[in-house]
Amino acid sequence: MAGDDVKPTRKNLMEIEDRIELSERGHDTLEQKRDGLIMEFMDILDQAQDVRAELEGDYERAQRRIDMARAMEGDIAVRGAAAALQDHPEITTESKNIMGVVVPQIESTKVRKSIDERGYGVLGTSARIDEAAEAYEELLESIVLAAEVETAMKKMLDEIEKTKRRVNALEFKLLPELHENEEYIEQKLEEQEREEIFRMKKIKEKKEREEKAEREAADETEEERVTADD
Repeated sequence: MAGDDVKPTRKNLMEIEDRIELSERGHDTLEQKRDGLIMEFMDILDQAQDVRAELEGDYERAQRRIDMARAMEGDIAVRGAAAALQDHPEITTESKNIMGVVVPQIESTKVRKSIDERGYGVLGTSARIDEAAEAYEELLESIVLAAEVETAMKKMLDEIEKTKRRVNALEFKLLPELHENEEYIEQKLEEQEREEIFRMKKIKEKKEREEKAEREAADETEEERVTADD
């Protein structure tokens, strides 16, 4: 409540006015940041939806091809081809800054391979295994991209929520309290000013009465002196 711990002085009033100005600037800046983050988030959300749809398609295609390879070549042959892989994919992560939010950049290498790079012999395997391997390489790339986009989206959403809380704290708590304290001090200073004016008026009236009484007393003394001289 205003006035509980606020002394109604002009110094405090100036300090509160400075805090209000600073808080309002901060509020405007945070609102701009929040709106910018939301726009960036919507772009990432659109990308995430496309990535998810592509990931689902790649997963279904990979499942169809692995099922076909197992049906045509047998489960042992498929497992053997998978175990023959020597040069495994590598994942590296970096980061980029989006409006103050650090989001990951995930790069994958050695995912796509030619037939001779997959480790299994060309002889003794069929095109079905090649198609399944290619489909899973595409699926892995989609998974990496989805991980990057989903992580960025989560970080952006967290930052949006944090910024919204700060905006609301300024808009609905700090600024109303500061304005309330400002109004309280202004009212108290106006009351003090009116009281001071009233006090000074009373002092002036008293002084005028005293001066009038002194003049009247002097006049009476003068009259008495003149009468005595007569």
